[in-house]
Order: sequence, then C-alpha cells, then structure tokens
Amino acid sequence: MLRLRPFRAPDAKEIITWTKEPNEFYKWSAGILGDFPVSEARLLEAVSGREDNTRYFPLVAFDESGLVGFFTIRTPGEDDKKVRFGYVIVNPAKRGSGYGKEMLNLGLKFAFDIYGADEVGLGVFDSNQPAYYCYKSVGFAENGKKEEYTIAGETWVDIEMEIHKK
Repeated sequence: MLRLRPFRAPDAKEIITWTKEPNEFYKWSAGILGDFPVSEARLLEAVSGREDNTRYFPLVAFDESGLVGFFTIRTPGEDDKKVRFGYVIVNPAKRGSGYGKEMLNLGLKFAFDIYGADEVGLGVFDSNQPAYYCYKSVGFAENGKKEEYTIAGETWVDIEMEIHKK
C-alpha cells in the first residue's frame, strides 16, 4: 500500500540516485536544481530550505519496500486555492507498475481534501511522453499554455496541465 509522508533530509541521498542521465534529470527538475548530476546538498537546499513555509510541501511516496517517489506541492501565487505539483519523479525500479499514478492520486487527495485547493497544475515536457500519459490517466488536461525552456543548449517545450476539484 502506497502512502505519503513529508520529505526528510536522508531521503535526498536516495532520490539523487534515481537519474543516471542528464536528459532524465532535466525532465523532472527542468534545470531548476542546476546542472546534472544534482548533489544531495543542492536537493536539500532547494527542498529543506523551505521547511517553515506553509505553502510548500515536499513529499515522498513509500511502501513496505522503501521510497517509491518524490514530488512537491506548492502555492505559486497568492491564491491558496491553486497549487502546483513539481519535481515529480518515481524510482526507476518502480516505473511502469502504476506507482506514479497512485502517487499522483494521493497528492491530489492531499491538495483537494486536506489543503483545500480547487485546482492543481503542473508542467511536463513534450519529450516526456510516459509522464504526460500518466498525468492524463489521473485526470490532468492541457490548459493551452506552453512555455519554452533552454536546457542543455536545446529548446524544450513545457506543456501546462491542470485538474480541478470535482
């Protein structure tokens, strides 16, 4: 049974091992964490540095075998009813088994039922088809917005998606 809990500093050591290639790393980090490979200290700085922020929630998904995934929920603007998922990553040993979908559904439950949001948004690169279809499978839909990023000297297109509380 998959569950969520707050991210803890020791989790960073494992999470940084989940990407072996720069391309994989940039698909979930969008270059916000800096260059590949990300260090444990850099991930901790980005995530733990906001521990006292009441509008930022770094979470891990886990089961009896250990960590399964990691993501953040944050309120990007002044409207607490709109939140955003970020840094969404699933342990590569667990991919393709429904863990990503289950983790996202738990995140949506937290966002809608516990935090009280009405809308959850996220971005996914058009080159990350498995993630795109995972997001669609839990109900996210494109909102018509796209943004270009320059990552590793290339132009990457970010597709914005959202889901609304039912």
